[in-house]
Amino acid sequence: MTLEAQPASPSAATQITVRAARPDEYAEVDRLVEAAYTHDYGRRDHSDDMHHAAFRARTYDVLVAVEGVRILGTVTVRRPGGPVLHEDFGDADADLRLLGVDPTARRRGIAATLMRRVIEDAAAAGYADVTLKTGPDMHGAHRLYEALGFERAPEHDGLWIGGERVFDLLAYRYRIG
Repeated sequence: MTLEAQPASPSAATQITVRAARPDEYAEVDRLVEAAYTHDYGRRDHSDDMHHAAFRARTYDVLVAVEGVRILGTVTVRRPGGPVLHEDFGDADADLRLLGVDPTARRRGIAATLMRRVIEDAAAAGYADVTLKTGPDMHGAHRLYEALGFERAPEHDGLWIGGERVFDLLAYRYRIG
């Protein structure tokens, strides 16, 4: 699927292709996510398996936004019929994690293009909602989600592992249909 990214200026339109990441691209996806999150939030420990695209791709869809051969952004999404990415979301939720855009490709609509693709795929798969969690300080991400029609879902706030809330996250929901 090829989508036109929202350009920074009208003359800067480019064709961005959103597709599944290939195994030979997983290391680049990992580098991009690390660079994106470090750029915004500083260096953090990302040693858990979910921060490795090869691990995520076994169970979830790892999408990339590419321009030519360059990967500009990525997002990981629940597969139809697969397990949720956040244990407190349910069967009707197409949830996602690790939306990231290369810091050098920001302000070009890459994240919005990826999110629109997630919404389209979720609708086609019959999900009722697209859900996600984001850090309380990720204000740019909050603005993006709200501009796309996501609403806060505070009943799902927090990161839960094994039924225990391990840290604060804000939940957002996009209602399909």
